[in-house]
Amino acid sequence: MHRRYLAPGALAAATVLLAIPASAASSTTGAPGIGDPYYPAYGNGGYDVGHYDLRLKYQPKTDLLEGTATLLARTTQDLSRFNLDFLLDVSEVRVNGAKASFATSGEHELEITPKHPLAKGSDITVVVRYSGVPSSKSAYGFTGWHRTQDGGVAANEPEAAWWWFPSNDHPLDKATYDVSVQVPTGTQAISNGTLQSTSSRLGWTRYNWRSNKPQATYLATLAVGRFDITTSTTESGIPVINAYSKELGDNYNAARASIERSGEITDWLSEYFGPYPFNSVGGYVPNTSTRYALETQTRPFYSPARFSSGTNTSVVVHELAHQWYGDLVSVAGWKDIWINEGFARYSEWLWSEHEGEGTTQEIADYVYASHPADDPFWTVRPGDPGPDNQFHLAVYDRGALALQALRNEIGDEDFFAILKGWTAKYAHGNATVADFRTYAERVSARSLGQFFDTWLYEPSKPAAPEARAASIARKASAPVPPKSWKKLVATADVHQH
Repeated sequence: MHRRYLAPGALAAATVLLAIPASAASSTTGAPGIGDPYYPAYGNGGYDVGHYDLRLKYQPKTDLLEGTATLLARTTQDLSRFNLDFLLDVSEVRVNGAKASFATSGEHELEITPKHPLAKGSDITVVVRYSGVPSSKSAYGFTGWHRTQDGGVAANEPEAAWWWFPSNDHPLDKATYDVSVQVPTGTQAISNGTLQSTSSRLGWTRYNWRSNKPQATYLATLAVGRFDITTSTTESGIPVINAYSKELGDNYNAARASIERSGEITDWLSEYFGPYPFNSVGGYVPNTSTRYALETQTRPFYSPARFSSGTNTSVVVHELAHQWYGDLVSVAGWKDIWINEGFARYSEWLWSEHEGEGTTQEIADYVYASHPADDPFWTVRPGDPGPDNQFHLAVYDRGALALQALRNEIGDEDFFAILKGWTAKYAHGNATVADFRTYAERVSARSLGQFFDTWLYEPSKPAAPEARAASIARKASAPVPPKSWKKLVATADVHQH
């Protein structure tokens, strides 16, 4: 949702640092990046977080956030120093109960030096006390914190955590979460998972949320404001928690009419992707001025603008499909974004077919015909689009087109077996586009190397013979747009600022 620009020298230096063999680098200093070539400074090396316990206090009037974060982690190398990704002002750090020294560096690095070196394979506890005004902080020229009239919201991709809790901010390091937030009574705090309890005292109310399955840091969310909250359960018994800002105005009813169908849509998606994998589902709509939506785990974030033209179940389908493709199975690196977005987009096509508004084949034919060969759309490679094009329309529409082509290539039985089996094989873990190709080849008993090159990696429009071979663009005349096309277009910029 953001395009990050690093100075060429800084990028080169970071790339060189990541390329240094372990034997040649310091064996006791954790790397300041986890090794993602798209975002070299994101995440950190030397440890793996298993759990975040966040105890927060937030004042909506001033946007002041105070917090104590407790991280339970395990070292993956000997460590004399390690980094966390964070922007707010730190007052104290403790490692295994002892005070640690700390400093800041770069755009978002908190460098921690424990009192005693940490041995590889050690279970460690890191406590960080901090405070600050999130909306006053920026990195790389932007902020991931959204100030609202009645509070604030943390929801962004590929980063959001820096503005509200210290973390190892990359999808490779998933963890469980307890988020406890104290806010003025009359204001609500929304986060991931299930609400464990609330308590009020002296004009303040504390909300205790728990997300009990591994969760990437960018999928953790916090929203404070004045909300109308609805609760229910799906037919399959999953708790549904939705929240709508009281300040949505004319968008309120359309938002609610869309998101209240989350339970129905979740059960429908389960037929394709397997059992819903988390402890609750739902969505929330704060009164932000942003336009995008985001698949924050169990509780997607939706901008009010998504409903400015009326109900929009396609965007709900998109973000809920991400609960499997993106959240349950997460990218190993940001270049693998097709695993998230191509599948979520294709889910919208399946929903169109379900609603009788155009089949997946009709939509695929129309997408193929709508972009002539010289359209820059075809120069973006969904299998590795580059950081500047990570959320380009081609990753979504060309990415979904590739899935329809795959379905036609291998047949419905194998295709739908892959959709469901993939999420089971890599559940709560990470995977690459190459992993998906290998899995598809195993299930279908076919060699698909050339197929994936054509549809995901070649920076050109698949030629007519290849398209017809995959049952795309079989008609000589231009296809008529399916009935759902306007709705699909309305979600085309779902993750764009």
